[in-house]
Order: sequence, then C-alpha cells, then structure tokens
Amino acid sequence: MLTPEDFRERRWTRREVLGVLATGVAGIACPASLSAAAPTFPKGAIIRGVLKDYAPDEIGSGATLFHEHLSLAPDFLTRFERYTAESNATAGLPPPAAGPSDLSFMQDLDLLTGELSAARREGVGCIVDGGHPDMGRNINFLQQLSMKAGMPIVAGGGFYTQPFYPNDISTMSEEQIVRALVRQVEMEPVGVFGEIGSWDYMTGTERKVFRAIGKAHLATNLSIFTHTGIPGKGALEQLDILEDAGVRPDRVVIGHLGNLVDPAVQIHKAICRRGAYVGFDRLGGAADEPQVPMVMALINAGFADRVMLSSDLARPNAIKRNGGPGYAKTLTVFVPKLKAAGATDDVIRQITVDNPRQFLAFVPRRRRPS
Repeated sequence: MLTPEDFRERRWTRREVLGVLATGVAGIACPASLSAAAPTFPKGAIIRGVLKDYAPDEIGSGATLFHEHLSLAPDFLTRFERYTAESNATAGLPPPAAGPSDLSFMQDLDLLTGELSAARREGVGCIVDGGHPDMGRNINFLQQLSMKAGMPIVAGGGFYTQPFYPNDISTMSEEQIVRALVRQVEMEPVGVFGEIGSWDYMTGTERKVFRAIGKAHLATNLSIFTHTGIPGKGALEQLDILEDAGVRPDRVVIGHLGNLVDPAVQIHKAICRRGAYVGFDRLGGAADEPQVPMVMALINAGFADRVMLSSDLARPNAIKRNGGPGYAKTLTVFVPKLKAAGATDDVIRQITVDNPRQFLAFVPRRRRPS
C-alpha cells in the first residue's frame, strides 16, 4: 500500500497515474458531494486538434494539460526575461533570476516526439499548446509532432501580452483586432484562444485586446485561457472584461493563480463562484508546496469542477532528455502531493480529465481550415 510518504517523496509510475485517472478509490475521506457525474457535451461539440476534430470522448481517459508549450520562438525566453527585468526595475524590484533559455528542443521533432511518447505512457492524453504567432508558435511543427507522437495537440490562438504584441496592435481598432483573431481561426486549426495575457497592471491596449478576444469568442465559440502577470494582478479585471463582452464565465480559465498565494483563496473562490475556472498552471516544481493547500481548499469548498491543472513547461531543464520530470510532471510530481493531502481519485480524475474536456469542447461557428 502506498503511504503519504510515498506520495511526497517520489514520482509516480505510469501504472499508478493511470490507476488514479481511470478509477475511483474508496477509503479516503472526502465529502461525498464532491463526486461528479460524467460530463455531458452539446450536440455537435468537438475538441479541435491540429490534425483533426475529436469528439470529446475520443480524447479518452488520459489527462488533458490545458497549458503547456511545445513551440516557441528561439528568443522567446530571452525576451520574456528582459521584459520582466524592465518591469521589476520600474517597480523598484530586483531583476529575476535568469533560468535556462535555450529553446532549441522546441525545433527538434525527434526529441519532442520522445518527450510526448513518455508523457503518454505517464497518463497524458492531450496537450494544449499555449503559444500563438506573436510567441513564435509553428503550427506545421505541431501537426508533425502530433502525428509522429500519436498525441492529440490543441493549438492556441490570439495575442499574448503588451511586450509581445505586433507593432500595429496599438494603432488597430478593436474591430480590426477581432477580424485578425477570426482570420487566425479561419487560416489555422486553432482550438482555443490562449494564452491571452496582461503583463503587469492591465494597459489600455491589453484591455482592448481582451475586449476583442471576447468578441472573437462570440464569432467562433472558442474557449479562452489567460495569463496573469505579477501574482493575481488583473485576474478579476480580465474576467470582468470578458463577461462584459458577452463571454460566459464557464468558457474561461483565469491562469497562473497558483502564483497568488493566499491560504483563504479569496480571489480564487470569487472566480469559481462566478463560474469560471481557476488555473494552477506552473506545477511540478519547487512552487508546489503552497499550491497544494490552495487546491485542496477549493476542492473542500465544492469547487473541484472549477479547477484546472498544468505546468506551463517552457524551460529546457524540465524535459526528460535534460534530467527533468518531463511534460507529465503535473501528474507525476504534483498530483501525488494532492493525493497525500487527501484528494480522492474521483476528484483528481474530474480535475485532470473531465474539466479540461468540458472547457475545450465547443460547437464550431467557423469551418475547420482545410
């Protein structure tokens, strides 16, 4: 029998992860009200992958990671760190610690095929790539990778944050941005808008882009996941803007809220009460410790159906080739800690399998690009 120490001290095997995702285990105390029925989907709903449209049940019993990175421009992390240092300097903060920034692995098809094959063995059934053109995402590469690895991949679309916007975004009208977003969906097999971000405090241009994203959602029916910058800043404002544009909250994940460390999870609960999802999407590392009790607080408050988990993998030291835990680290590193804290297998399956499918499934309002 696995003990709490087993959960804390080692990564799980493929058999253990798949056992949690496929079955419910009795004997771990958790409120009965947290047990969820299987998700239902509207007639005609699909999950749009880079290779094909899937019926939601086709994704199977594997976990869907709603925010990862498989394709970024070679200089993306260098730019990210430069912009972060500039923001910190303006706020009177020290520069961030520099991390490994060599993204050549995201141009290596064979290497990433091996990484995704390993993730499949460890329980991952689908990965959402959170990049889009202004981040250097290459849709052709994602298609080759999905085919070679046998892994459904959902491609994101949109515009990222102020520092990464194309130069003409600042002078474009809201309606022009809407047309540009819809054109992305018509030209490429985009399956979600994301990640859509605010860098620090939301700028006027970022608000304009968020309003345009809301209108593009109405035109396409694609769901939306966001990026919040300095912990929690912009979280409620992002949701306000999207709701004001007519987006139902259950089509939105507010991202990176694991960075907002609050044992009382006040903002997290406020977002859940409104019907949106709370994204804990930097998991599987040193920052897990404060996030486990926050996720458990939401589960125990009855919000298991509003929680989403992922790792936002974008560093070379995280992949298995370089000694890291790999793309399945949400399952193999973080989920065991959640189990040790008392989360049942049924709840973990709901969060990792059912919630992402419910979020991604949509009835298309635009034909799939040929």
